[in-house]
Amino acid sequence: MVFSGGVGELTQGMFEGSEAEHFAQIAADLGVPESKILVEPQSTNTGENIQFTQALLENEGLDPQHFILVQKPFMERRTYATFMRQWPNKQCIVTSPAISFDEYPNDVISYSDLINVMLGDLQRIRVYPDFEYAIEQSIPDDVWLAFQSLVDIGFTEHLLSDG
Repeated sequence: MVFSGGVGELTQGMFEGSEAEHFAQIAADLGVPESKILVEPQSTNTGENIQFTQALLENEGLDPQHFILVQKPFMERRTYATFMRQWPNKQCIVTSPAISFDEYPNDVISYSDLINVMLGDLQRIRVYPDFEYAIEQSIPDDVWLAFQSLVDIGFTEHLLSDG
């Protein structure tokens, strides 16, 4: 079991250490043997999650062919697209906790934060193939129109500046 992730923008100050260390400890506390846990605590984005995990697994002499990637619900498609670009000879399934939109905001992440992050993620799904960071995926016209409408009313905090 590999846990990958440094300190993200939304998790800054939430945990003692990195995201990977935090979730690895939860797994250990739930009974996963520590000998079966690998931790990659440096990555700062989805691409680095994959690159640094590749290096970690190679260092450990491991070459799995199939992966189950666990991500935030709104990041599943981009995670898949990034994985497939960077590790096209492997297979993956992407899943996330079944959290509704209304359950996601909390004391740290507001509705506004959530919408901004979701829009940034959707924009990246659209533009990252141009940079060869991810495979191309179709975005339905009505979804992109909703994106544009939300951007027009000011949800721009997590957008790429040149996207």
